[in-house]
Amino acid sequence: MDHVDRIVTQWNRERPDLDVAPMALLGRLKRLTLHISREMAETWAEHGLNAASFDVLATLRRAGPPYALSPAELIASTMVTSGTMTNRIDQLEKAGLVARTQSEEDRRSFLISLTGKGFEVIDAAVTAHVETQERLVSGLSERDQRQLNSLVKRFLADFETE
Repeated sequence: MDHVDRIVTQWNRERPDLDVAPMALLGRLKRLTLHISREMAETWAEHGLNAASFDVLATLRRAGPPYALSPAELIASTMVTSGTMTNRIDQLEKAGLVARTQSEEDRRSFLISLTGKGFEVIDAAVTAHVETQERLVSGLSERDQRQLNSLVKRFLADFETE
């Protein structure tokens, strides 16, 4: 019996009129998210990053050469406000991980690009990130991982549309 089972048992005793089965699933997902978030934060911190900085650098890295995007493209990809993105870019620029460059196509706008240092940092961080993810799911067989991924994807689709 785990922590969630104890809570569900208590609710079943106190409110037998309620079906608290969804509470068990969502409670476990919430607890799992907390554990995973902690592990990821530790991995990013080893590279001098946090979730926000990793997100921006990883978005630039996976964009492919020349590893540059407009602020609007970064905002769309990371789903944060323009003010939040400006702050993230400022911090990353101060750290020497990104640079602002004038857009050759539109002189009124600029692009955010990875610096050489930024490229090295994100490549090392994403390698460690994937290793952390592999470790986190290693308790499940490959078949179980595929099945869980499929179920969570279906569940998530109820909340997100593209």
